[in-house]
Amino acid sequence: FKMFGMSINTMTLGGLAVAIGELVDDAIVDVENVFRRLRENRQLEKPRNSLQVIYEASSEVRNSIVFATIIVVLVFIPLFAMDGIEGKIFLPLGIAYITSIIASLFVSLTLTPALCSYLLPNMKRMSAEHDSWLLRKIKGSQTRVLNVAFPHSKLVLTAVAILTFTVLAMVPFFGKEFLPQFNEGSVTINILTPPGTSLAESNRIGTIAENLIREVPEATETGRRTGRAERDDHAEGVHSSEIEVELKPSKRARADILADIRTRLDEIPGIAINIGQPISHRIDHMMSGVRAQIAIKLFGTDLDVLRAKAEEIRQVMSDVNGVVDLSVEKQVLIPQVHVLFDREKAATYGLLSGEAAEYAELAMQGKAVGQVLDGQRTYDIVMRLSDASRSDIDSIKQIPVDTKDGNVVPLQAIANVQDAKGPNIINRENAQRRIVIQANVSERDLVGVVKKVQAAIDSKVQLPQGYYLTYGGQFESQASASRLIAVLSLFSLAGMFMVLFVHFKSANLALQVMVSIPLAFIGAVIGVWLSGGVFSIATMVGFVTLTGIAARNGIMMIAHYLHLMEHEGERFDLAMIYR
Repeated sequence: FKMFGMSINTMTLGGLAVAIGELVDDAIVDVENVFRRLRENRQLEKPRNSLQVIYEASSEVRNSIVFATIIVVLVFIPLFAMDGIEGKIFLPLGIAYITSIIASLFVSLTLTPALCSYLLPNMKRMSAEHDSWLLRKIKGSQTRVLNVAFPHSKLVLTAVAILTFTVLAMVPFFGKEFLPQFNEGSVTINILTPPGTSLAESNRIGTIAENLIREVPEATETGRRTGRAERDDHAEGVHSSEIEVELKPSKRARADILADIRTRLDEIPGIAINIGQPISHRIDHMMSGVRAQIAIKLFGTDLDVLRAKAEEIRQVMSDVNGVVDLSVEKQVLIPQVHVLFDREKAATYGLLSGEAAEYAELAMQGKAVGQVLDGQRTYDIVMRLSDASRSDIDSIKQIPVDTKDGNVVPLQAIANVQDAKGPNIINRENAQRRIVIQANVSERDLVGVVKKVQAAIDSKVQLPQGYYLTYGGQFESQASASRLIAVLSLFSLAGMFMVLFVHFKSANLALQVMVSIPLAFIGAVIGVWLSGGVFSIATMVGFVTLTGIAARNGIMMIAHYLHLMEHEGERFDLAMIYR
């Protein structure tokens, strides 16, 4: 960890937690084989030197342990190709997992045999001629299973094949998400009032919202921020409020608590709400620039068309089951004053439009003409029209403009000053104007809801030429990460086959090990189904881990078969397999 610049955190601890079972696996294999060989040696008429027996017993399983560890490292390679949020999350997990596995390999090849030489040869249990009670029960159960399986091998293989294909056929029908639903113990609620709402009014509405939220039994504390400073990383107008709500444990499901909060906030007219959680909200914002799980971006040139089509899309999405917190980005027309310069009139006074515009800018925006020193602080002296004059169109028309001949003319003499409406905000992405329709998902899987939304929009919304949609948020990251893992997993499987071929020097035996992988997925898929039937990138990481474990078990078993035949004169028959 020190070498990779990593720390002890949730993800590195997660990697260690996932690896714990395999960390002891190498030592278990080594100790079990040493124990068995020492017991066999004890029962000989002329027992051999214990150190020699331990050395040979450890060497017997050494290659299998090494190659099994290489396989585990290989299957984790796809995690290192992840970028974006998923890479930041799972890369520390992968590094923690692999480094701990390699460390356990080193320990099992050095420390474990040394400890065996001290602790095993003289233990009382070594003199027993039979296995422990638990091991006898396990072996007896396994023998009964084999007694049924071998006479009906074709039936068993057919049944397993059918079960495998049936389980794998279930996978496309599972729901899909980017990350599993967090339960952070708190809720982040964004409230948007119409643009132009004053800070005082936003504060009043925010107070009402907090009081309504505190009526929810699980809400213990609230904290609110209304508006954000202009130099904030995420500048917002004063029409935006963000409320953090701390929740206490409850018998009610989380979805029911959030539904309760939404119902209470619906009592406030004219606001748009978005409910998420502190961490997941930030993840959404980093991925799409929008604090929501689904971000549909509509691109085009005309704001009126964008607003109309965005509202049309919102209406279509509102009919899709599972969509909550649905809203359209607040791009609205607000009162403005437009100053349209007449080049010909300006030319008659010897002025360029840009020169005349400087006078208007000076009057409206102001200009620093000096400074005042107050101790260690410096304040600019700004000259401009008074606040009352800057909001009065008649005063704006009378802004004085100096001409070349030394005369002064009012601004209206060279420009058309008029009341008008303009957008409150202009959002662009890749140099194109866009408006966002955003939503969250409740009690449904994210990908399934997005697919239904896409189908509904494609069938019911017609976009003018030059206008188009993109789908962002967690859905986009889930799709790209899934594709990447799927493609790189093929390369990992190819590398796995090559390693197995080098180890066994037989394509047949290499394939025999790899056949165990889809069979291991039977239990994994059933486990996913029992826990809600939703696939996420975290689930895929679990499947990657399972691939290494399944291959490892196959390697150990087949390597032991080969050892019995090569070194102990066994034939490949049922008796050897029973043994």
